[in-house]
Amino acid sequence: MPATSENPPKDMSRWLGDGGMAILKAIGLSFDEYGVEDDDAAGYACATWKPTELACNPHGTVQAGVHGVVLDAAMNFAVNAGLTGRDRTKATIEMKTETMRPAAVGDRLSVRGAVMRETRQVAFAEARVEDDEGRLVSRATGTFLVHRAG
Repeated sequence: MPATSENPPKDMSRWLGDGGMAILKAIGLSFDEYGVEDDDAAGYACATWKPTELACNPHGTVQAGVHGVVLDAAMNFAVNAGLTGRDRTKATIEMKTETMRPAAVGDRLSVRGAVMRETRQVAFAEARVEDDEGRLVSRATGTFLVHRAG
């Protein structure tokens, strides 16, 4: 059931920060906002990311797989932001990532995930990482299995 004024989205404020995953904190990601957009009840999530040394190769550049972890987390958080009650994401079914420009240890990056479409069992989302000048650093699209509790 989509979030509405009569059926508000869940309170996920306890998941702000590391999203409940120690690895996200270790690589420098922190969620700071989530919610539901427009009348579509489509969830979104925003985070700040200051990559740590753990996220980078020995030359200080963020590995593409770490971008994948960040983008997957942002899309999952966005899907969950639009769900109600005990409904939740169950698994990432498919994900495509692209890294457009390098990110380095200590960069200040913004991350945003958003739901593009949701059905009873599946949600489609996208996420992007931008640098402090608004340039696209990496992006992803994903398909997520949704568990309905009721």
